[in-house]
Amino acid sequence: MSKKKKETPVLAPSHFDLVVRGGHVVTSEGIVEADLGIVDGQIVRVASMITEDASEVVEAHGRYVFPGIMDAHVHFNEPGRTDWEGIAHGSLALAAGGGTCFFDMPLNSEPPVIDAASLRTKRALAEEKSCTDFALWGGLVPGNLDRLAGLRDAGAIGLKAFMCHSGIDSFRNVDPHTLREGMKRAAKLGLIVAVHAEDDELAARYTAEQKAKGRFNVRAYLASRPVEVELAAIRQAVEFAGETGCALHVVHVSSPEGLALITEAKAQRVDVSAETCPHYLLFNEHDVVKLGAVAKCSPVIRDERSRLALWAELRAGDIQTIGSDHSPSPPALKTSKDFFAIWGGIAGVQHGFQLLFNECGETLERDLPLLAAVLARNVARRFRLDEHKGRLAEGFDADFTLLEVTKKKHTITANELWTQHRLSPYVGRQSRVRITHTYVRGQPIWSDGRIAPATRKGKFLQPQR
Repeated sequence: MSKKKKETPVLAPSHFDLVVRGGHVVTSEGIVEADLGIVDGQIVRVASMITEDASEVVEAHGRYVFPGIMDAHVHFNEPGRTDWEGIAHGSLALAAGGGTCFFDMPLNSEPPVIDAASLRTKRALAEEKSCTDFALWGGLVPGNLDRLAGLRDAGAIGLKAFMCHSGIDSFRNVDPHTLREGMKRAAKLGLIVAVHAEDDELAARYTAEQKAKGRFNVRAYLASRPVEVELAAIRQAVEFAGETGCALHVVHVSSPEGLALITEAKAQRVDVSAETCPHYLLFNEHDVVKLGAVAKCSPVIRDERSRLALWAELRAGDIQTIGSDHSPSPPALKTSKDFFAIWGGIAGVQHGFQLLFNECGETLERDLPLLAAVLARNVARRFRLDEHKGRLAEGFDADFTLLEVTKKKHTITANELWTQHRLSPYVGRQSRVRITHTYVRGQPIWSDGRIAPATRKGKFLQPQR
């Protein structure tokens, strides 16, 4: 009989690389006043007081130590459209907004990431330029079904499909047959499929109706994307997920009605999760009319009833993750008398999450554990990165940000944006919550309005198999 291997006890370190002292540590379970002890980029001690020596001490008294935000939905557009944003600018803006990890979408880069070779090309660029950790989405498009296994083997976090025109000709939307077959193969490969859920036929019909009336303004665009466009696509996607056994992630859900369909499917044991975005929780359609091109997105931002209902659904636990859907473009693509022709994408990776904290107001302490779940823990769990990511706990990577609540409101200005083009619907908004520091694996990335010198390069993250 073989002897059971005796476990060696883990000795408490006598010296830490970094101690974060006296902060209010936020977890999805609650908030505790504690110190964090960090060695080699990992949290090795969480205690009410750490007295051992440390090479560096961060005094966090009066601030919240929040888990590093994992943004599973960005478009950094590199390679090919680096003039739209780029990985360097995008990851810096993310860090300034409290983010420690991003998942880059397979479009708007050129070529799009629809095979293993294009994923490896983007990975090499991100390893060179990103200051945060990162994962990469692969694409599910007509004609690449036989390349899905290669994307998995190259480390794709999942597959992204558009159910309507993507706006990028080289990244075509899926027809029902391609989506069903792609989900069937993804299930066998152990890959999650994310869908942009808008029905292509309905969107084209409602758009044509508005243009036939000679209406090309912002109100016409909003009218061309009624909620039924979203609901029809969600119905089809969850039906295919139930049929194929594929894990489904519905991105940027804009309506409580869409969430209801997803919640119903979950009750029927369909493996489906819902993401929404800060802009759906912070703006309503009247804001879009006022702001214009910088607030154009798809699905559209809806009425105030829907916005408030999304907050209620969030607090009820019916939204699993929140991603920025950061999708910038050069100013020239945001200027046209024809609102339909304007590029639809919101640049919000730097301030969207911060403004969510601010929006909580007097209920911030009550809401912070919930936000820690949808911005970090749930993201890591859903995408199988939860072995070392998503929590402020012993054995996890030391990814965190410090939040400070001030008495005086700060007005966001274009000059403080780290994105390539200083366009954002959040410029002019006020916030009492400020991101003061961001650390990735125990290394400072963002500190009091400045990017830390000699920033460590980001690490490529792959889902656990």
